[in-house]
Amino acid sequence: MKKALLSIFTLLVSLQFSFAQNNEPMWLDIELANYKYPYPVSSLNLHIQNQDLKMAYMDIKPENYNGKNIVLLHGKNFNGAYWKTTIEALTKEGFRVIVPDQIGFGKSSKPDYFHYTFQQLAINTKTLLDTLRIEQTAILGHSMGGMLATRFALMYPQTTKKLILENPIGLEDWKLKVPYKPVEWWYKSELKKSYEGIKKYQLVSYYDNKWKPEYDQWVNLLAGWTLNSDYNSIAWNNALTYDMIFTQPVVYEFKNITAPTLLIIGTRDRTALGKPLVTEEVRKTMGLYNELGKKTQKEIPNSELVEIENVGHLPHIEKFESFIKPLIKFLKK
Repeated sequence: MKKALLSIFTLLVSLQFSFAQNNEPMWLDIELANYKYPYPVSSLNLHIQNQDLKMAYMDIKPENYNGKNIVLLHGKNFNGAYWKTTIEALTKEGFRVIVPDQIGFGKSSKPDYFHYTFQQLAINTKTLLDTLRIEQTAILGHSMGGMLATRFALMYPQTTKKLILENPIGLEDWKLKVPYKPVEWWYKSELKKSYEGIKKYQLVSYYDNKWKPEYDQWVNLLAGWTLNSDYNSIAWNNALTYDMIFTQPVVYEFKNITAPTLLIIGTRDRTALGKPLVTEEVRKTMGLYNELGKKTQKEIPNSELVEIENVGHLPHIEKFESFIKPLIKFLKK
């Protein structure tokens, strides 16, 4: 009986994965049990904020390991799976790559209550590194992961060998322009999400209205959750992390970063939190990455800037070669 159930579950996972690859959003488990990541996934048990939680992660150590490590931190609308091509390129060069799903994201726990702070997520990440006995590593953060990577580098300068920020959000303080909305407002907004709405947002915000079939899989990962009867758990965690991003800027602390830093910026990016809440006039002043990249590079000591023209929020997806070449060059210094 157990073997039969296992076979059925395996078949369902295979079918779900197949549908996802065929650009059709399908029902997804809250912790993505029926979605296959590109590399084996392990879990770290954490007891934090008076509850037991699970932090999923991939740890890929190549046979030609060069003794150097790098942690890849995902953005808000993503999880560790979207680093597939980056992992392949880095491990080919001999780097050990650690890719966590933060609490509330991907295959990790979705708690009913949690005080989200970048400090807490940094502590969780450090706990993972301590468990893996990694004393020093490069830290790469994309989008929201860039804010977390910054916080990690500030909290653990001895651990952070190098810092890489790929189109990080938080290069400006949105509180100065956008009226505050409580968590309940974000929650209601999340509950309204659909495949069509998610794709439209990514099409306009990430890809300048130029869609490619390979982008569908990242829409499907979010849209598949909306089909789950427990989607309210995802929506609630998403609302809490929006509040974290809005209320915990890192922009004022860039000057305190001590690690050698590389900024990889797609200059077409216009991502900014709260644009629908401001006037068109104010909106035009937000998320100007063609300006923010240069400004941030001046703020961070010992930093370099690589600008990728005509690329939006996801250089490692939209124009991989332009992203990976300067990254590997920087890591090998």
